[in-house]
Amino acid sequence: MKIMVGGLAAGVGFGAATSLVNALSSPFAELGMPLKGTVWAGAAKVLSLLMDAGWSWAALAVAMGWLAGTRVRGALVGALVLLAATGAYYVTDASVAGAGTDMVAWSVVGLPFGLALGLVGSAIRRPGLIGLLAALIVPVGAAVQMVVLPPRPHVTLTPSIVLAEAIVWTAAALGAGWAVYRFWAEKRTELSVQRVQSG
Repeated sequence: MKIMVGGLAAGVGFGAATSLVNALSSPFAELGMPLKGTVWAGAAKVLSLLMDAGWSWAALAVAMGWLAGTRVRGALVGALVLLAATGAYYVTDASVAGAGTDMVAWSVVGLPFGLALGLVGSAIRRPGLIGLLAALIVPVGAAVQMVVLPPRPHVTLTPSIVLAEAIVWTAAALGAGWAVYRFWAEKRTELSVQRVQSG
């Protein structure tokens, strides 16, 4: 029950924060106009490019699935966190930017993806190849998104875009490196135990 409440809170917080950061990063939004040309506008733009990306929403569901531990709880909390984030995002968007809503469409997409990503998160705890593949989902997904759909809302590169892309590539490399290191560390431990038992 605690993990479900945590998932609900994390989803609401992430969705509302993403919408607010988007509004703060836009010089055309009421919240963003006063920040235009300041360092805060650049910081908000970097955060917006990081938070309003598919891989970061996927990472949220995977992280909550990992925290849940079991497959069933992982799948359920993964779906709950994405549904809560979607609802909070569009409710916040409507109040701070007067934007329309695609909440129903994104909720329909979020439900099956949340179930699958939460299940992946719970599988990270498993040893061996399954745990390795589960741990690589978010870093590989982020790298694929950077190649196929990089965070470039403008034709020209800005410092905010360059910084956001550098952060994503670095985090993806570190995440993949951690997953592979953990896999090989488990293998080495397993081989050491086998040697001790056979010797």
